[in-house]
Amino acid sequence: MISHYKHALAVGVFAAGFMISAPFAAATEYPLAIENCGSTLHFDAAPERVVSLGQSTTEILYSLGLADKVKGTGVWFGPVMDEFRDVNASVPRLADNDPGFETVVAQKPQLVATQYQWHVGPKGIVGTTEQFNELSIPVYTAPADCVGKDNAGGGDGVRHDRFSMDLIYREISDLAQIFDIEDRGAALIARLKDREARSLAQVNASGNSNVSTVFWFSSAEIKSDPYVAGKNGAAGYIAEKLGVTNIIDSDEEWPTVGWETIARANPDIIVIGKMGRRRFPADDWEVKMDFLKTDPVTRQMKAVKNGNIVVMDAQSMDPTIRLIDGIETLAQAVERLSASN
Repeated sequence: MISHYKHALAVGVFAAGFMISAPFAAATEYPLAIENCGSTLHFDAAPERVVSLGQSTTEILYSLGLADKVKGTGVWFGPVMDEFRDVNASVPRLADNDPGFETVVAQKPQLVATQYQWHVGPKGIVGTTEQFNELSIPVYTAPADCVGKDNAGGGDGVRHDRFSMDLIYREISDLAQIFDIEDRGAALIARLKDREARSLAQVNASGNSNVSTVFWFSSAEIKSDPYVAGKNGAAGYIAEKLGVTNIIDSDEEWPTVGWETIARANPDIIVIGKMGRRRFPADDWEVKMDFLKTDPVTRQMKAVKNGNIVVMDAQSMDPTIRLIDGIETLAQAVERLSASN
């Protein structure tokens, strides 16, 4: 209990200090109507109880100091951010993956916040938006999963427009407005934008303007064509933001591309995803690393020979609040590459 208090106090002190330099934000006026993913959500007051389905959305709520409002979570991909370990331990985890509809409703939420329409949406596997609306429970969906993206076919959906970090900032701003903590939202956005700007300055200062990369998420089989980042997704945004060339020019978010094609492009840096799941053998980053160093095609690539293989949290390659970590990780890799040349 004491450690939880100290952690909450530290977060509060940090937030208070940071908000001094953040833009002023007016208090929310209720009743509030907010547009979200083609629907209008209505609030007569700030919700006191929210269920969060999706790790990024949960970590955004924690980052806004709203852990006390979170009455249940689900859809986890790995350990929570280190700074929220104590806070998260006090919040009920309804399921590691997908909780049942009745389990969510039993928490008596005044809001369900979801990272993916795959879980709560028109055809949600946890529940449909209509089911929750029938119980007067509004559903807020992360804009990154619906703006410029078509989820009608289910699964991961198809992203038609390029991802932008602005979609994460919109989620932060929307949730801050819903909960009447707009100053906190403005402070968090300002902090993340500052980190983006610092990473770009770091790359520019390195003087290395012709760097190429590929992002390897996973593979269905270790020797099969890998799932790599196209230009429309979050990893593509990382490369574009830093002025790094993503050798995969596909509009698809995670296309499969043969290693011979990747080897011909011969990127300067190979980024490999690290994740907690083990759906495929290549989900293990050490398996990826071993393959790159032993396969007769990949071991000849300059990134492998020169040791320019970067391990990145897979969530930092996806449209999450952790994308800033991914930007910083690649910026540091570009700086190291420049220093070694």
